[in-house]
Amino acid sequence: MIEFPDGLHEYVTTPVRRILRICGHDVYYLQTANSRYRLEVRGGDPVSLEVNAR
Repeated sequence: MIEFPDGLHEYVTTPVRRILRICGHDVYYLQTANSRYRLEVRGGDPVSLEVNAR
């Protein structure tokens, strides 16, 4: 689930193919079978990402 600053959220229901990070920045790209998401971390508590590859 991805939660946006305005309180809305979206569920990622397809398997995540890869997560890329821009070096030196807190910007991530998530790629699924049919979508791409750009995530920018702007502050707050540290977050742990766990990916289970099969």
